[in-house]
Amino acid sequence: MRIVTCIAPVNIAVIKYWGKRNEELILPINDSISASLDTNQMCAKTTVMISPDFESDRIWLNGREESIDNKRLQRCIQEIRKRVAVSGGTLSEEICQWKIHICSENNFPTAAGLASSAAGYACLAAALAKLYDFTGNISEIARLGSGSACRSVYGGFVRWYMGSDPTGRDSIAKQIAPETHWPEMRIIVLVVNDSKKKVSSAIGMKRSVETSKLLEYRAKHVPQKVEEMHQAILDKNFSKFAELTMRDSNQMHAVCLDTFPPCFYLNDISCTIIQLINAYNSAFDSIKVAYTNDAGPNTVLYLLEENVPLVLGLIDFFFPPSTISGQLYKKGNPPESITPTKKLLEKIDLQPQPIGSIRNIIYTRIGCGSTQLQNPSEHLLDNNGLPKNIQYL
Repeated sequence: MRIVTCIAPVNIAVIKYWGKRNEELILPINDSISASLDTNQMCAKTTVMISPDFESDRIWLNGREESIDNKRLQRCIQEIRKRVAVSGGTLSEEICQWKIHICSENNFPTAAGLASSAAGYACLAAALAKLYDFTGNISEIARLGSGSACRSVYGGFVRWYMGSDPTGRDSIAKQIAPETHWPEMRIIVLVVNDSKKKVSSAIGMKRSVETSKLLEYRAKHVPQKVEEMHQAILDKNFSKFAELTMRDSNQMHAVCLDTFPPCFYLNDISCTIIQLINAYNSAFDSIKVAYTNDAGPNTVLYLLEENVPLVLGLIDFFFPPSTISGQLYKKGNPPESITPTKKLLEKIDLQPQPIGSIRNIIYTRIGCGSTQLQNPSEHLLDNNGLPKNIQYL
């Protein structure tokens, strides 16, 4: 038997991917840019194993067995096998056809608008590549599972090029800058609701492509924003980076509202967080924090390290935590928060929200891309190809 375990990061887009020009190959209507987050706080972990003793392909996700017949999952597996066969890799044809067992876990909420599928499929593509000794571009394989997964293959700041080849061979991700490029950058993830969203990203995108006139406008103007963001990252121009991030998030959700029937991903707490960040920036007459929301209510903040303590203090004041343990509420070892002054609170002029409006806070930074774990104790499958941790209904 052969076994491989990998981890891959969540990536949070600053120029969004929203809409496909080809549903089957998952080809986007515009380039997008994201940052990969530190895997110590948010990642997917996947173990893949092939053996001549396995009777059928099987998959377990977060402790439960799921159907292996998922179309995108099968496409990733078959595409890797096909390319290995064509390239004449080191594995025999017989070994490549052994049945496969897959076990994957996330250490963060799934299907809640926190890019769980991106991390999951990037992790799967990385693990499959190692399993079958595939040396080609795995971002294309990851894209076949989930579009934004191609960005989670790499660390640091990543750009997904939409490409022009109808086969999708040039619709791949490339790193703009490594995780070491902007060491002062920090990320605060505000988990507002960790339940599964009512309208999936895939359905929402399809609906927007079919009905939103605003999406047509967006597609024409995103290329310029992408180039501006690319340069802002290289220049470490936070003010430009932050403004582009917020404007693009606003526009994506405007497209969702322009969709018919509309897709509602933000909730009242999400909107209040956005109000708070805008008021905070206005109080200092400069952009110190950027907010962004993917297709979900959970808000992600980008900011420089020096501004973290005061921003955490504002979050504590306006979104007081419940009596839950502080360690569980704030993850990632954030610094001590600074209590905002009365003068600052008067400038912001918002009312504190009900206790527990924010479920928990994840403090993190820019991190590396998909990585293979070498220690056998990290495998999620045992020597028989069964999950070490499994939930039985």
